[in-house]
Amino acid sequence: MTSRNKGIFSLEFLVPNVFLLLAVIFGVETTYRLVVRPRAAELLLERQVRMDQQAGKATKQIEGRPVLLVIKDREPETEIVFFLWGTLFLAYKFRNVSRERRVLQHDFIRVSPGERIIPEDARDRFKELQSMVDREPTWRTALLPGCLLAALHRFHASNSIQDAAMAVKERAELAADHLDSSLSLVRFIAWSIPAIGFVGTVRGIGDALSFAEEAIKGNLSIVTSWLGLAFNSTLVGLMLCIVLMYFIHIVQSTQESLVIDIQTYCRDRLIDVMKVPAREEPTEVFS
Repeated sequence: MTSRNKGIFSLEFLVPNVFLLLAVIFGVETTYRLVVRPRAAELLLERQVRMDQQAGKATKQIEGRPVLLVIKDREPETEIVFFLWGTLFLAYKFRNVSRERRVLQHDFIRVSPGERIIPEDARDRFKELQSMVDREPTWRTALLPGCLLAALHRFHASNSIQDAAMAVKERAELAADHLDSSLSLVRFIAWSIPAIGFVGTVRGIGDALSFAEEAIKGNLSIVTSWLGLAFNSTLVGLMLCIVLMYFIHIVQSTQESLVIDIQTYCRDRLIDVMKVPAREEPTEVFS
């Protein structure tokens, strides 16, 4: 049976990679069909009518381009799909970090003032904490209980506080590497957005050059239309990439802060209350 958190059929893979992408594609395509493309066609028609009416008259103030005319083509639509996909993916990761942070509010190691945990007690503490984790499904995959269990197990096995602290550090570093690698998809998305914009630029310039003969004859509308696609694709791609990279920075910072807080929790609540009793040296009896 496939693990809940591993494999291509797990929620950890399907939610960010498949479900979110399909939902974004459906939503964006529906919005474009019902709103963006019909309204963009109306704006182009209105602009053409105004240009015909002003033909031969003094040039008036140049109007800015509406946003719908900038994003109406296929390449900007694809960039918006990737941007929303990456944003929802980061929101999903941020939700997971917030859930992990709520675990920090629970007192897993109940120690009275002045009490110390010795290696002989570590096994009982381990069993108690393991039973608590088993009773709460949301704690089974949480990072903090895993670090605490690793420290108690290492302390009982080695009778060394330093080894217990090293167990927490190893688990924390492993968790940090896992959290960082989990953002590889959204980094690919952030790289893909401007790449799609450059594809639109190349396509727009290439198609514009194919109508160069029409431009020589005086018909510039087709050429300017394709050049508009070229520059709009790059403009939208770069702007969305900047925003998405900022979101990545926020999520990555929260993940790094979570790992640091977990290490601090383990040190303050567990490592600092551990104690190895001093061994009594055997005394020699002289006659």
